[in-house]
Amino acid sequence: MAAQPNRIVVDNTKQELTIEWKDGHKSAYGLDGLRAACPCAECAGGHENMGGLPDPEVFTRPPRQKWTKIRLEAVGSYALRITWDDGHDAGIYSWERLRSICPCCRTV
Repeated sequence: MAAQPNRIVVDNTKQELTIEWKDGHKSAYGLDGLRAACPCAECAGGHENMGGLPDPEVFTRPPRQKWTKIRLEAVGSYALRITWDDGHDAGIYSWERLRSICPCCRTV
């Protein structure tokens, strides 16, 4: 079954984006780690580096910035676009990618 979200919540106090998946799993991503894991060509270091998964450490490092005004936008039925406080909005986080980088499912 393809990864499909049931509910998405941003908690600015906790600095966390939480996705409750249709299969019952719950993923909690630190906002700073999620920004560091942006899949766009610019953040990945060029088109040749796109598609790879980020280092799991992005979710265990201390946050460098507090994010307070992020905006979420559905991209069709397959992904999420996040517009960050710094104006960056080029990363399209597919549901499969988000599920595969779930911090509780990956180890450092």
